[in-house]
Amino acid sequence: MTDYDDDVEPFHPLAKLHKDILKAAATLTDHEVRFLVDSYYRYQENRKRALNQRATLEGVPNSIFEWTVQQEVSFEKRMQTALDAYTAVKPIGIWLRAIKGIGPVIAAGLISHIDINKAPTVGHIWQFAGIAGSGQTVWKPKTKRPFNVKLKTLCWKAGQSFMKLSNDPECYYGKVYRERKAYEIARNDAGELAEQAAAGAARVAKSTEAYKHYSDGKLPPGHIDARARRYAVKLFLAHFHEELYRTTFGKEPPLPYAIAFLNHAHKKVA
Repeated sequence: MTDYDDDVEPFHPLAKLHKDILKAAATLTDHEVRFLVDSYYRYQENRKRALNQRATLEGVPNSIFEWTVQQEVSFEKRMQTALDAYTAVKPIGIWLRAIKGIGPVIAAGLISHIDINKAPTVGHIWQFAGIAGSGQTVWKPKTKRPFNVKLKTLCWKAGQSFMKLSNDPECYYGKVYRERKAYEIARNDAGELAEQAAAGAARVAKSTEAYKHYSDGKLPPGHIDARARRYAVKLFLAHFHEELYRTTFGKEPPLPYAIAFLNHAHKKVA
């Protein structure tokens, strides 16, 4: 767990986040954790905007401006420490902490959003996260969103992390991403994704760079990269589901439909 440090001024409210508070972090409810995760990312975005603004300023920034940025950074660190403490006492949290690319914030977010009692198979999690693929429910206008947008964002962040660490030999899902991307590129170059390209061409403006690729029967590089990242995340969630099911119910999760009923020999990520 991240050590607590004392670089926040004693009068600042963040200084109250001492060891007793970190012990209390272990008892946070799912609702409270989701709130803290959302707050962490809000403060992170505020801090990034402030730094971008500072880059446009002439001369030396005002000390109050600098102090504000420092407090944003301190708050992020404290929030991360609290969420790290929360994951440290959860069996599934301990498993997540060992995954290269999954930090305490993403780990806490996944734990708080996913209810294993409502997800007998990983397909339910994919559906809930809005990454199930071609078979997922379409979100129709003026209807309730059929997936959890915050969980989908967490999955996107996990995919970004795997991508950035794809050359790290300790990042298993980064390797999965890299290998899947090579596979998708080969399929794209062979014209095997022409049908998806035609569908993409119908969705984008003809003036875009993406349309040039789609109209040529190929998916653009960004689309290929997104497919590879999604594949890695779906495999990660499949493993996450298995571990969460075991630690919660003390038994193996049900076999995927393709294996249990269609006699397919291996598990497969769509």
